[in-house]
Amino acid sequence: MGESATNTQRRQRVPMREQDPAVRVRNFQEVPLGYTEEEARAEAARCLQCKRPSCVQGCPVNVEIPAFLRLVAEGRFAEAARRIKQRNALPAVCGRVCPQESQCEKHCVLGKRFEPVAIGRCERFVADFERENGLVQFPEKAPPNGKKVAVIGAGPAGLTVAGDLILLGYEVTIFEAFHRPGGVLIYGIPEFRLPKGIVEKEVEYLAALGVRIELNQIIGKTLTIDELLDEEGFDAVFIGVGAGLPMFLGIEGEDLGGVYSANEYLTRINLMKAYRFPEFDTPVVRGRRVCVIGGGNVAVDAARTALRLGADEVRIVYRRSRAELPARAEEIHHAEEEGVRFQLLTNPVRFLGDDRAMVRGMECLRMELGEPDASGRRSPVPVAGSEFLIETDLVIVAVGSGSNPVLAQNVPGLTLNRRGYIQTDEYGRTTKPRVWAGGDIVTGAATVIQAMGAGRIAAQDIHIELTREMADSPPRV
Repeated sequence: MGESATNTQRRQRVPMREQDPAVRVRNFQEVPLGYTEEEARAEAARCLQCKRPSCVQGCPVNVEIPAFLRLVAEGRFAEAARRIKQRNALPAVCGRVCPQESQCEKHCVLGKRFEPVAIGRCERFVADFERENGLVQFPEKAPPNGKKVAVIGAGPAGLTVAGDLILLGYEVTIFEAFHRPGGVLIYGIPEFRLPKGIVEKEVEYLAALGVRIELNQIIGKTLTIDELLDEEGFDAVFIGVGAGLPMFLGIEGEDLGGVYSANEYLTRINLMKAYRFPEFDTPVVRGRRVCVIGGGNVAVDAARTALRLGADEVRIVYRRSRAELPARAEEIHHAEEEGVRFQLLTNPVRFLGDDRAMVRGMECLRMELGEPDASGRRSPVPVAGSEFLIETDLVIVAVGSGSNPVLAQNVPGLTLNRRGYIQTDEYGRTTKPRVWAGGDIVTGAATVIQAMGAGRIAAQDIHIELTREMADSPPRV
């Protein structure tokens, strides 16, 4: 018997149009072009509307996915966006940068037989539709309750805490170290993956709700947490400063000119607009032969950025095989379309410089995979006598990041783990009274939506605790 029309319709997801690789590699405009109304409705109609939707459990903030997809299929796009915002305050961001393939879409029942529903693409569409058509509505706020909350860091976790608490009647102030709010959304993710105008609109939305944002405020230097609590009158503090301390390889020649951490390289280009030098006075080395060390999303972002700055050749140097690459499959695909080469099973051992102390080459060892390590990935083992040289005039080290010590290590009563991250309980409570934390400063580098999920949990607990104080009842044990 032939396949039913419904099954035929559900077999393949609706493709999303993209810029041609030969064109986009020379601009910083967004690569995917988004769905049309018809495409979004067709894709949302693929949803099976499961009675027990496992996709919801795969979402760190538990968006009611079948409900919003049903609204999309019916053409009720603004309603769909508002349904998402009941759980996720940044749908236009998450629809672009969240790894849906390992979260909600991984659990899509349709994916057991066919391709899973493109949940992220539909999320992006409705968020853009609401914003672009002027249909954003402000939810009703509770009356002021007289309590003040300080949020340190204007990244995904901090923005989520601020958005949740401002609606519950709190006076909320965000303290941000940089001159623009957004955290990693602004300084880390390139324009071609997440246009900065979208992040700015999300921040403007919070400001319109009444959230105060204090920029160029390095808490731990300009103010301490104790001063916020004891002198500035804040009743609670949430720490969401991320994990922005660059990590390096610790090998010879790493101090040569032209060797960047991915953190500095991307911050110069994304936040400080080095790609528009000299219009913006932020210089950056533009290499012809570029090597990016690492295999995660940050490495891929750096490699694709280097191409857009005019490199003749860009390669990602990774010490494991393709199967172990931690970057999203979509980002790897886009990078290869654009011409990025993947130099796998390769590990740098030293950098070589010229007479001006600028990097000119990289000595590497070939690797082979041994037994799995603690993360479950097979450990790379050097192949004896396999040394070889790669010529390069720009190296970007993207092997991870750590916790910034400026704040965390200078707060009395705050317990850190052995890696320098803040220790919290399941509600985001730290060991210091009236102080909560969440996001990468607790877990290490993770996803945007996971940081938002931590922020939501912490906001709920802050509300419970401060409500209890207002009622003068005993604290939770």
